[in-house]
Amino acid sequence: MSRVKEITGFSALTCLQQSIMNLGILAVQGLVNSFGTVVMAAFAAAVKIDAFAYLPVQDFGNAFSVFVAQNYGAKQTERIRKGIRAAAVISLSFGLLISLGVFIFAKPLMTLFIDSKEIAVISEGVRYLRIEGSFYFLIAGLFLLYGLYRALGKPGMSVVLTVVSLGIRVALSYTLSKIPALGVLGIWWSVPIGWLLADILGVTYYFIKNKRLPIEGFYKEI
Repeated sequence: MSRVKEITGFSALTCLQQSIMNLGILAVQGLVNSFGTVVMAAFAAAVKIDAFAYLPVQDFGNAFSVFVAQNYGAKQTERIRKGIRAAAVISLSFGLLISLGVFIFAKPLMTLFIDSKEIAVISEGVRYLRIEGSFYFLIAGLFLLYGLYRALGKPGMSVVLTVVSLGIRVALSYTLSKIPALGVLGIWWSVPIGWLLADILGVTYYFIKNKRLPIEGFYKEI
């Protein structure tokens, strides 16, 4: 019975995390729609490219979660520590490579979804991709943190990071977009800022716990 409660608890938190993500996206979508059809079309195409661009680091985060969970169960804490370092280097490096590719090929990527004659739409989509796409390494780090805390039996922390990331994104989108000098650019910049602050929170929490407790205690009490 205890296992059923544990699984139910994890499932509920995962459902909550996904619900928060979808609500945040809907809130931003509503704001984007207020900027007219050009911005709407550019955003719709660019987020499709987004989904493909950071899918590899998302899957890497899931694989990392399995690795940590297996070693956590086997009490191989040193392997977890080494795995965290290796995963961070690999995932962040890959995120930077994806960012470089999207930055360079932003326009050709937009034409996969938008007719080349729609110059205004493509131009706005390129602006979005070159702002947000330059920071895919930040979401790569965030996916690692999601995987880490799920594997260590703390899915609640993953929910907290999601709330911080999307909450800041929504709040900044509505705030910055009202500044005449920024407009829709405020929405685009709010995304990497949200990723960055969530990353800082997740990493800070990890190191605070790691410093206060012996490594075995850390993985037991985190």
